[in-house]
Amino acid sequence: MACCKLFSIMLLAAVLAAGPAVAAATSAHLHFYMHDVTGGPSPTAVRVVSGPRGYFGNTVVIDDKLTEGTSRSSATVGRAQGYYMVASVANLELLVSMNVVLTSGPYAGSSLTVVGRDDVGTPVRELSVVGGTGQFRMARGYVLWKTVTPEILDLEIFVNP
Repeated sequence: MACCKLFSIMLLAAVLAAGPAVAAATSAHLHFYMHDVTGGPSPTAVRVVSGPRGYFGNTVVIDDKLTEGTSRSSATVGRAQGYYMVASVANLELLVSMNVVLTSGPYAGSSLTVVGRDDVGTPVRELSVVGGTGQFRMARGYVLWKTVTPEILDLEIFVNP
């Protein structure tokens, strides 16, 4: 009986000691650019609802290209698929809900679910990673989101799969 208790205590100590090292080894930092093209012959962001008062309520569905660099011809790493809507009566503040679907690189076939508030007037916004699939199943983390141009966003994703 004493042997079992000693083994249990040693096992618990080993798990607790390894916990931070295991967590550090499984975190990921992803960086890419989202091309939110609203016009031209091949838009990737289309307004599907027009709000009754100005911009409030406008809803845009997206299937945006994610690339390694700011150029549209940069290597594609995936797609941002979902929607954003203007959720403020007074300011340009969006509710964003999207899946970041990765199609190349070490996480190809995996996705992240991102939800949050985008106050367009703020230089850096933070959105939440609330889940994922594949290598990111049950992921948690955050996205730092910056506007490069009106059609290009810089996304830095910090996630613990």
